Amino acid sequence: MKIKSTLLGLAALLLAGMVQAQDGWNFPTDPAQEKKARELNAAYTDFKDSEQFIEATHPLHWLLVNVPELNESIYQNGVIVYDGASKATTDEAQKRVYQDSVIAIYDKRNELYNNEKDWIENKAYYGYQYYKGDKDKLTGPIADFEKAMELNGTINYQLIAAYFDLIYRNYAYNKAYSGEEILAIHDKLNQMLDEVAAEGTDVSSQKGTLEQLLVAMELIDCDFIENTMGPKLAADPTNEALANQIFNYSVQYKCYSSNAFLQALKIKHEKEPSFSTSQVIAMRYVQEDKLAEAEALWKEALTLAENDAQKAEGHMELATIYAKQGKKSAARNEAKEAANIDSSKTADVYSMIAGMYMNSFNDCKGGESRVKDRAIYIAAYNAYQKAGDSAGMSKARAQFPSKEEVFTEGMQVGETLSTGCWIGESVTLATRD
Repeated sequence: MKIKSTLLGLAALLLAGMVQAQDGWNFPTDPAQEKKARELNAAYTDFKDSEQFIEATHPLHWLLVNVPELNESIYQNGVIVYDGASKATTDEAQKRVYQDSVIAIYDKRNELYNNEKDWIENKAYYGYQYYKGDKDKLTGPIADFEKAMELNGTINYQLIAAYFDLIYRNYAYNKAYSGEEILAIHDKLNQMLDEVAAEGTDVSSQKGTLEQLLVAMELIDCDFIENTMGPKLAADPTNEALANQIFNYSVQYKCYSSNAFLQALKIKHEKEPSFSTSQVIAMRYVQEDKLAEAEALWKEALTLAENDAQKAEGHMELATIYAKQGKKSAARNEAKEAANIDSSKTADVYSMIAGMYMNSFNDCKGGESRVKDRAIYIAAYNAYQKAGDSAGMSKARAQFPSKEEVFTEGMQVGETLSTGCWIGESVTLATRD
C-alpha cells in the first residue's frame, strides 16, 4: 500500500510539474515554499482522485491559506473536495464546517477571478442543499440564485424549483415576503419555464412543484384576489401583467364572482376578444341584472363564435335575456335560431317558448271570448309536445277551454283559432275535458 501511495504521489508531483509550465500557475518564488506547494498540490489531488475527501482537505487547506492565487483549479477542485468531505463525515458539526467551506471557496474564488456568472448557479445549488432547513442561512443561496438571474438573465430550468422552495421556506420561517412579492416571483419563474418549454423541453415536473409550493403557502384565496390584488388593478387598469395574474388565479381558485375577476377579464377581453371572454362577462352582467350590457356582449360573442355549438349557445342566451326584458317575440326568434343551428337544444327551446306562452295569458286576453283567450294554452301545449315535455303538456291542457265553454260560444272542437297577440299562431281548438 505504501508503494502504491508513493507511486501515486510521484505521478501527481510530475503532473504538477507539467502543469506549472502552463499559464495560470503561480508557485511561490521561495524554493522551500514552492516545494511544499507542489507536494501538497499533488497530495490533495491524489486524495481527491481516490475519493479520500476528508484526507484531501488538509493539504488543500494549506494551499488555500498560503498560496490562494496558485491556480483557479484549487477552487474548482476545492468544491468537490469539501462537498465530498461533508458527505463522508458522520460528525454533524464537522459536516457543517465542510459545507461552509464550500461556500467560502466560492466567495474567495469570486475575489480572485472575474467569472462569477459561470459558476454562481452551482454555488446557489450547493447552498440550497446545505441551508434549506436553516432559517438564518437560507437567505445566502436565495441571494445567489438572484445574482445568477441578474448576471445571466435566467437560471437553469432544473434549478427553478429549488429556488422557489427556498422562497417558500423563507416565507414560512421568516415571513420574508408579501403575498404580491411571492406571486411576482412565481410568475417570473413560470415565464422562464414557458420559454424553455417553447424550445421543446418538458417542464411539467418543475411547474408542478411550483404550484404545489404556492398552494402550500396558503396565500391565495378569493378574498386575497378581491381585496389585495383587486385594488391594485383598479388603481392601475393598464397593468396587463396584474390583470393576467388575477384572471389566472381566479380561474384556478374558482373566484368567478369577484369584481377583481370581472375587471381582469374585461382587460383581457379588450386585448384579445374571444367567445369565451365575451361569454363569461355577459354571464356576470346577467347575474347583476345588467341586461343591456349582457345583450351587447352576447351579440359580440356571436361574431367571435368558432363553431355551431357556440353560436347556438349565444342565440339561446340572447333568448333568455330578451325573455327577462319582456321582449318575448325576439326571445322566441333567438331560441328557434338556436334550435335550427343545434338540434340538441330543441327540447330546451320549445320548453322555453311554451313557458312564455303559458305566462302570457294576462297580457294577451281580450276578455270577449274565453275560448279564444285560452287558445294560447293550446299553442303552449303544442310547444311542450315538441319539447317532449309530458308534464308541461298536462299543465297546458288543464287550461284549455271546457266543452261547455266551446258549446256556449257556438264553436266546434277541431276548428282553427288564431291566438293573436305576440304569439300569432293558428291552433286547432280542443278542450280539457
